[in-house]
Amino acid sequence: MSGYGDQVVDNSGRHAKRRYLPRGPIAIGAGVVALALVAGLLAVAARRGADRPDGVAATILASPEPPPTLEQPPVVQSWPRWGVTHTQYSLDNETPEVRARASDLFSRVPMLQNQHIMGWGAGNPEPAPGKYDFRDLDRRVKLMATTRAQPVLTLCCAPDWMKGGSEGRTSWSKIEVAPRRDHFDDFAELAATVAKRYPTVTHFMVWNEFKGFWDEAHNNWDVEAYTDLYNRVYDALKKVNPKIQVGGPYIPVDSHVSTANASELKGPWGVVDRRVLDSVDYWLQHKKGADFIVVDGYSVSSDRGVVPDEFTALKKFSTVTAWLRQASGDLPVWWAEWYVAPDNADWDEQHYTAVKTVAMMEFARSGAATALYWSPQRKGGGDCPGCLWSPADGQEMPMAGVLSGFTRWFPAGAQLVDVRVSDPRVQVLAVDKQMIMVNTASTPLSVDVDGRRFQLNPYDVKWADRGQ
Repeated sequence: MSGYGDQVVDNSGRHAKRRYLPRGPIAIGAGVVALALVAGLLAVAARRGADRPDGVAATILASPEPPPTLEQPPVVQSWPRWGVTHTQYSLDNETPEVRARASDLFSRVPMLQNQHIMGWGAGNPEPAPGKYDFRDLDRRVKLMATTRAQPVLTLCCAPDWMKGGSEGRTSWSKIEVAPRRDHFDDFAELAATVAKRYPTVTHFMVWNEFKGFWDEAHNNWDVEAYTDLYNRVYDALKKVNPKIQVGGPYIPVDSHVSTANASELKGPWGVVDRRVLDSVDYWLQHKKGADFIVVDGYSVSSDRGVVPDEFTALKKFSTVTAWLRQASGDLPVWWAEWYVAPDNADWDEQHYTAVKTVAMMEFARSGAATALYWSPQRKGGGDCPGCLWSPADGQEMPMAGVLSGFTRWFPAGAQLVDVRVSDPRVQVLAVDKQMIMVNTASTPLSVDVDGRRFQLNPYDVKWADRGQ
């Protein structure tokens, strides 16, 4: 099916949904861009809806599809830590030839794979109360099973009738609207239905980036309403299976350089917005329970871009992870999404890969339990920055090797070791038998690492064996 979620995520992997980043006076320029974006999205929705302003007719199946038969996830010694979120286009949308070449990128090392229940490749799962259409979600969950995933589902977003829309209609321009309070129980029931349908999926994230929970009147997040929704979903899932793992609040960790709404959490990259930390604190104090804590965010500041440079800015991830572990009583920390480049970055593929690899080093060093890579995969030929495979022919792209390599060598709990490096411009992450090096400089370097000499090209990412 085409169209689901492309109103929310552009194919570069940078989000149209990131209207939350700037707030207050610093948002004027971004607001103009966002206004133009919304106008464009409404135009898309109008073309799809044609004769109805409230969206397109959703499929109401005459008889429900039976649940798919799913292979059990592979048994792993350690939580893989690394994984990918499927978006609008993934392997199930490719030609058989491309799919055959690219499927090994997921299956060669079992990694985490995540899918939203509505949007980003999945249609409306409950277009009318009690009327389900799980065909898209079935296909994605089956894809995860056949590629040996540790599967994760994100419980977002909500059918239109739960948020004031019409039954049997789907308005994709309103995907970011939260369910109404009087439909929180309906959304929790949908979550339970999903959990029953896919018993091999035991990890769920509740909602996505506080969509629809921004309180304009108070210029703050409506964390009380979100926590109410979370608690109802948590209870519903645990009734299905007490072993199901549930996490929230999946809030975007904004940071900026200005002093407005500043918290105590700061570094050379800027300062975290106080309203985010207050919201996390509220959720921690009022949640029914949680098996892990979820956030997402940019290393880029909301008002000044990259500060002071793209590699130093990545320290934000470590600082936030440490704060979350301390504040939550050491709950496992999940980064559901993470981004490292400003929208106007003119980096080539090698530069992008280097920055993303160093970001993953920060997650590993700080003890993050999970870091999911938001797939920027697109359809057809042409450039695809950050993609895992070439849309044209299915050939492996650099980030595929980085993800599978980190999954193999740096799972959660991996014992990292320090190695000697002769030049601080080279970042290294190592375990007993393997290490990865990144040249953060735009020039070639000759460097001694772990007692051996290496020649590294600009922004080079290189793996090397170590030990006996």
